[in-house]
Amino acid sequence: MISRRAVVIKSPHEIEIMQKAGRINALALATVKDMIRPGITTVELDRAASEVIQKNGAIPAFKGYPGPYPFPATITVSINEELVHGVPGKRKLKEGDIVSIDCGTILDGYVADSAITVGVGKISPAAEHLLKVTEEALYLGVSKMVAGNRVGDVSAEIQKHVEGHGYHVPREYTGHGVGREMHEGPNVPNYGVKGRGLLLKRGITIALEPMVLIGTHETKVLDDDWTVVSADGSLTAHFEHSIAVMDGEPLLLTVTD
Repeated sequence: MISRRAVVIKSPHEIEIMQKAGRINALALATVKDMIRPGITTVELDRAASEVIQKNGAIPAFKGYPGPYPFPATITVSINEELVHGVPGKRKLKEGDIVSIDCGTILDGYVADSAITVGVGKISPAAEHLLKVTEEALYLGVSKMVAGNRVGDVSAEIQKHVEGHGYHVPREYTGHGVGREMHEGPNVPNYGVKGRGLLLKRGITIALEPMVLIGTHETKVLDDDWTVVSADGSLTAHFEHSIAVMDGEPLLLTVTD
């Protein structure tokens, strides 16, 4: 949700810790991705991610996160029309589903946050295209995360790419700063105007997360009070990395290499 929080500049040492957290987070996502198949339950994916994080000496960042009630799991699992914040449970994945996995890891007091969307078995051409455009939007946004640019440059780049393909971005849910807290400043919407917003400086760390809907930008929350879905039931996708603004190229924090 959109809110105002302090922007915290990170030191090189803090960024190094966040990289270590990010590697663990990326490993957890890679493990879950390899498990995705028809018939597996979403809670099995959650247990696997939790095991990876804890075996590497870290803490799941999402579990117990405050909301309508403390979030009960290590990952969010959002299927098809579910955009974000899906709660793992007994539901089984089916051939043709697309599933978004969002994961957070805390190491030595610092948070890493990233997400992927994956097809289950053979998926439709429409779903394949949605995933391609959403992931492209993430990396186009990352390319604008350069010291001297503004948040609006990042947001506008994402919006231009997504809407250029006839898709939509939500208005209520955004990327955000990340560090000692899961959600720090600045908010980074997936829509915006070039040249506006916070000036990006070295040491700002952001979880950039294009969320894309095929049919509408409107969303609603299900009765579990967490899961956000497209208002028209159309397919959605979500990709995310935690990134540090540097003097030169932005630094991806949530990668394994």
